[in-house]
Amino acid sequence: MTDRTLHLPVAAQPRVETLLEYAVRGEDCGYERVWLPETWGRDAVSVLTRVATETDEIGLGPSICNVYSRSPALLAQTATTLQEIADGRLRVGIGPSGPAVIEGWHGDDFDRPLRRTRECLEVMRAVMSGETVDYNGELFTLGGFRLRCDPPDEPVPIDVAGMGPTAVELAGRFADGWHATVFTPDGLRDRLEDLRRGATLGDRDPDDVRTTLSVTACALEDGERARELVAGHVAFYVGAMGTYYRESLARQGYEDVATEIATAWGSGDRQRASALAAELLDELGAAGTPDRAREQLARFEAVDGLDAIAVSFPRGASSEEVRTTIEALAP
Repeated sequence: MTDRTLHLPVAAQPRVETLLEYAVRGEDCGYERVWLPETWGRDAVSVLTRVATETDEIGLGPSICNVYSRSPALLAQTATTLQEIADGRLRVGIGPSGPAVIEGWHGDDFDRPLRRTRECLEVMRAVMSGETVDYNGELFTLGGFRLRCDPPDEPVPIDVAGMGPTAVELAGRFADGWHATVFTPDGLRDRLEDLRRGATLGDRDPDDVRTTLSVTACALEDGERARELVAGHVAFYVGAMGTYYRESLARQGYEDVATEIATAWGSGDRQRASALAAELLDELGAAGTPDRAREQLARFEAVDGLDAIAVSFPRGASSEEVRTTIEALAP
C-alpha cells in the first residue's frame, strides 16, 4: 500500500502559523508525514521545530535541505536536534538543489553536486553515530570531534533527492530513500530501475530504499481553476528553474513540449507557457475536481516500487485552496 504524505507549499505563505495549520490539518486527516521544502523563503528548521512541538504523531522532515548552504556536520547536528524535539519522528531529505538556487541565491559554486551529496550523506551518518569523526573525502576532511550531546537513539533516515539516472542510482546505493519530483508514472518506472541497480551495486535490498514521489495536486469543485493553477506551476518549474526539470521531461519523452514551455517563459509569454504545460497535466499532476484528482493520484499509486506519494501544491493556490486539497486528497 502506498502511503499518502503531505508536501507543504513551496510558495510563500502568509505566516509561519499558516504552515503549522496545514501540518496539523494533515495530521488530523491521517497523512503519514509532512515534508517542508526550503528554497528562498522561510528556513525549514525553524518551521519544522514548530511543527514538531505542535503535533503528536505525524512524521516530519525537510524535502529538501540542500548540501551547499550548510556543512555536513551542521546538517547532522540539526537532524540530531530535530529528532530529539520530534521524539523520533524525523526523516531528512537532502540533495544538491540546482544552480539557480545555489549560485543565484546562496552565491556558491554548483560544483560536483553528486559527489557532494554522497560525502554529505556519509559525514552525517558518521556524526550521528556519536563516535569521533575521522573522514577523508574528496571534498570534505573532518577529524577529532564528536557530538557534544547524545546521538539519536535510532539512526535518522536520510533520503536523497534526484532526477537523473546517475543521481537516482546514487540514492539506491547509499541513501535510505529517494525523493522524486516531476515524473510521469512511466518515467518513474524507468528511474526505479536505476534505483534498483544502485541498490544492487551497494549490496542492498532495493525494498529497503524508500521512494517518495511529490505530485503537484489541486482538488477543487472548480476543476478548471485547479488545472490552471497546476499548469502555471509546471510552467514555472520548467521555464524558470534552470534546465534540470526540462532535461528530466526530455528523458521521459517530452523534450519538444518542455523546450517550447521554456522558450515561451523565457520570452515573457507566461500564458502560452501555461497553456503548453496544461498538455502534461494528466501525466504529471493530480488536478481538477476531487474525484478527478483522486483518480490521477491512483495512477501513481499503481506504480510498483513507489512507497509514498507526497501531495504537493501549486504556487498560486490560496490558503483556502490548499486546505480544501488537503482534505479532498486525504488518505
